[in-house]
Amino acid sequence: MSNALSKPSPSTANGPALGLTSEQVRRVAREAGFAEAGVVALPYPGEERDAARFTEWVSAGRAATMQYLQRRDEGGRLVRSWATIPFPWARSVVVCLANYNSAEPRSTEPADASAGWIARYAWSSRTDPNGERRPSDYHKVLLKRTKALEARLREECGQFEARGFVDTGPVVERSLATAAGLGWTGKNTCLIHPKLGSYGFLAVLLTSLEFDEEKTLTVPDRCGSCRRCLDACPTGALIAPYQMDAGRCIAYLTIEHRGAIAEAAMEGVGRQVFGCDICQDVCPWNRKAPVCADPELQARPELVNPALDALAAMDEAEFARRFNGSPVRRTGFMGLRRNVAMAMGNSGQTRFAPCLRGWASTADEGLRTAAQWALKKLRAGNF
Repeated sequence: MSNALSKPSPSTANGPALGLTSEQVRRVAREAGFAEAGVVALPYPGEERDAARFTEWVSAGRAATMQYLQRRDEGGRLVRSWATIPFPWARSVVVCLANYNSAEPRSTEPADASAGWIARYAWSSRTDPNGERRPSDYHKVLLKRTKALEARLREECGQFEARGFVDTGPVVERSLATAAGLGWTGKNTCLIHPKLGSYGFLAVLLTSLEFDEEKTLTVPDRCGSCRRCLDACPTGALIAPYQMDAGRCIAYLTIEHRGAIAEAAMEGVGRQVFGCDICQDVCPWNRKAPVCADPELQARPELVNPALDALAAMDEAEFARRFNGSPVRRTGFMGLRRNVAMAMGNSGQTRFAPCLRGWASTADEGLRTAAQWALKKLRAGNF
C-alpha cells in the first residue's frame, strides 16, 4: 500500500486496471466475511455538505478532548473533513459492514442492581484451535478481512493504490457508509441499515480505482418522528436530532476520557462501565435485527451484565489476562476502576462502601474523585 501525494496511474503488465462495480464489491466483501458492502465514487454528492457539518461539529467543541478528530493539514483544513485531503489519489471508497448483534439481553432490560454494563461491541470473541473461547479485537478481525478483499480486487482489477482502515483512519466512516448506500444516519448519529439495524462495525478501503456506475442508490432517512434515542440518553449527549456532543456521551466518558469525570455527569453514567448501548437498544430498527453468526465476533457470556464486585476485585494482572486482545483494554485498568466506582455509587448497594472507601484515598485522581462521589451518593440514599 502507498500514501503517494499525487494521483497514480493504476496499471498492470496487461494494461490499465479495471474499474469497480457495486455487484463485484458486494460479492467479494461477502466472500471475505462481511455481512454487507457498498462503494462510492469520490467526490460524491453531498460530500461538501458532510465536510461542512464535520467542520462545524469540531469548531463547536463537540469533539471534546479527542485531538485525533481535530487534526488539520498545513492549509488549516480538518484532515477528516474530506477523504481526498489525506489520500489525494483516492477515486473510490469501498465500505464494508460486519454485524455484531447478539441474542443476549440489552442494557435497557431489567438486571441485578449490582451488575455493570459493557458495550455490546466489546463482547467479541472467537474459539481457538483448542476449543477455548478467547477475546477478539474487531479491529484486527476486520482489518484482516479488508486485506483479503483488497487482494481479491487486485486479482480481478489489476494493481491500484489502496489504504484500508477499521476505526483507525482519518476518514468519517459513517458519512462514507451512508454515501455508499449502506443505510442512513439516525437521530442518534449511528448508521442504521434497514435490515441489519445499527449494531455494525464499519471497515473502509480507499482505492485509486474508478467507480463509474451512474448513481449509488442511497437509503432514505426512516427515523420519521421517532425520538426514543434522544429521550433515553441519560446525559443529554444527543443535543438535537442527528447532533451529538461527544463530551457528554457515556461512551466517550468511560472510554476516551482520561482522569476525573465531572460530578454532574456521574449520575447519568448509571451502570455503564465501558461504553453505552442505550440509544441503540431503544431504537425500533434494532428490534428485528438478525443475530450475528460471525464465528470471530461471538459474545462472551461473562461480559454480559458483569458483577461490579467481580470487576472491582481484579488486579492489574487479572485485568490484562481477561481483556488482552479486547477493546476493553482501551479504557485502561484505572479507567475501568473509575467507571466501576461510578456504577457502584449509582447502584444503591451500600455493601460496596468498603471497596469505595479504599479507593477514595488512592493517588489516581479519576478513581479517587469517582469513589468519593459514590460514597456520598450511597450515604444520601436518593435512589
